[in-house]
Amino acid sequence: MNSPQNSQQPSPTSQTRRSFLKAVAGTAATLSLPARVYAAAKGANEAVRIGGIGFNGRGMGDLSGLLAAPNVRVTALCDVDSAVLDKGKAAMENAGQTVEVFSDLRKLIESKDVDAVMIATPNHWHTLAAIWAMQAGKDVYLEKPVSHTLWEGKQLEAAVKKYGAILQSGTQSRSSLALQEAQAWAKAGNLGRLLRVHGTCYKRRPSIGKVSGAQPLPATVDYDLWCGPSPKTELLRSKLHYDWHWVWDTGNGDLGNQGVHQVDIARWFMGEKGLPPSALSFGGRFGYVDDATTPNTQLIVLPYAKAPMYFEVRGLPEGTGSKKMDSYRGSSIGVVLQYEKGHLLIPSYSAVIAFDEKGEVIKRWGKYALPGEVPVVEDKADPSAPKPLTHHSNFISAVRSRDAASLSCNVREGVVSSALCHLAGISHRLGTPMSVAAATDRIKTDPYAAETLGRMFEHLKLNDALPENITLGALLKVDTVKETIVGNPAARALEHRKERAPYKVPVLA
Repeated sequence: MNSPQNSQQPSPTSQTRRSFLKAVAGTAATLSLPARVYAAAKGANEAVRIGGIGFNGRGMGDLSGLLAAPNVRVTALCDVDSAVLDKGKAAMENAGQTVEVFSDLRKLIESKDVDAVMIATPNHWHTLAAIWAMQAGKDVYLEKPVSHTLWEGKQLEAAVKKYGAILQSGTQSRSSLALQEAQAWAKAGNLGRLLRVHGTCYKRRPSIGKVSGAQPLPATVDYDLWCGPSPKTELLRSKLHYDWHWVWDTGNGDLGNQGVHQVDIARWFMGEKGLPPSALSFGGRFGYVDDATTPNTQLIVLPYAKAPMYFEVRGLPEGTGSKKMDSYRGSSIGVVLQYEKGHLLIPSYSAVIAFDEKGEVIKRWGKYALPGEVPVVEDKADPSAPKPLTHHSNFISAVRSRDAASLSCNVREGVVSSALCHLAGISHRLGTPMSVAAATDRIKTDPYAAETLGRMFEHLKLNDALPENITLGALLKVDTVKETIVGNPAARALEHRKERAPYKVPVLA
């Protein structure tokens, strides 16, 4: 383990606004630090001091978002890749900040100069890193999914309760004022009873390639720490970073990557607080043969009693050679909620459009241009205007007030939405190859699911990727009180992965 480097935060008055902006302009393009952090920070005792754990992707955006909140500083960075760590440290220094750097998150968590941590590691580290941080008295901003398995989610929820920490789940649409207002409007019954919900994650995901054997590890990576609680196996893909999403030992496929955002929005608007009585997956990995193990095409059926949720994942384009993605009723990466008197389209993280029974727009929240409409032009920001609420500023406010009820997306919400993705993954992993005709026959008692499956097959056909067989997942029965799978020992075994010392998640629930 590398020893932490001693550091001292420079005086807020040591730089003018102009020199600060010049420094920011010279940083890495992936990091954007708001200038007003220096004006707001009046000293370490008053600032909320953030330690960033994992920032080779989404984490940089999170750090920028946290720094945009008043009186916040980043005082420490941790990454197991020294090249990533050096780049992050240099970016911070170029922006006028000095941070301690660590290769081992346990050392960062011990730091007395850190009040809260931002965790954006690969998924298999999320829960353990968060629990260790809470045990050390730190608050946590945790990227989605908040857990890698069903069992981990239970331990995470128990940890928040036991240690009294503030934990914000990183599904940021919960802090969108437009979505909050639309959710309240729909809940008030303006479109009548909810009939069904359809989420879509149509996002291009090309092949990650096919290697012939174990690949050399990057010399800059502490691979034992990178693997952490997951099995320490040979690298059997060409790229270590990011492509871990598509391997079950470390990721959860695109449903647990992009899709968890839309799953969370759907469940929020449905008003569902727990798990459905069952879960079923149809799908596979089509269009190419590569080293990934998660599906790139999937239909998930979650039959909640009040209204069912259907969710689709598509990683292929609308057709062979196309750069465009499919859209379902205006949703590519979004949610469609069908009510008795019309429907809601949620096509982005911050906009909602209501339609009547005839398909006419009757109400809008946020800015979004439908096909054929004039593209939206964002207004220039007024620097003197109050800053709008963001998911990151909501977290900082809760850290200051110690009011967990004020969080836009608390641990419970994050755990349940992540669990829906885990159920779909388990169903798929225990599935059986089946012909297209046989799979269609199995779902014929649910006409909407059958119609959706038919559209999936047409989509694959347009990509010259219609297979002889798809994977019909295991039908999982769920005890909605204990929130565990019943009647399927193999599925129960996948609720909790085998961990390795010393990276074991504490048993708290």
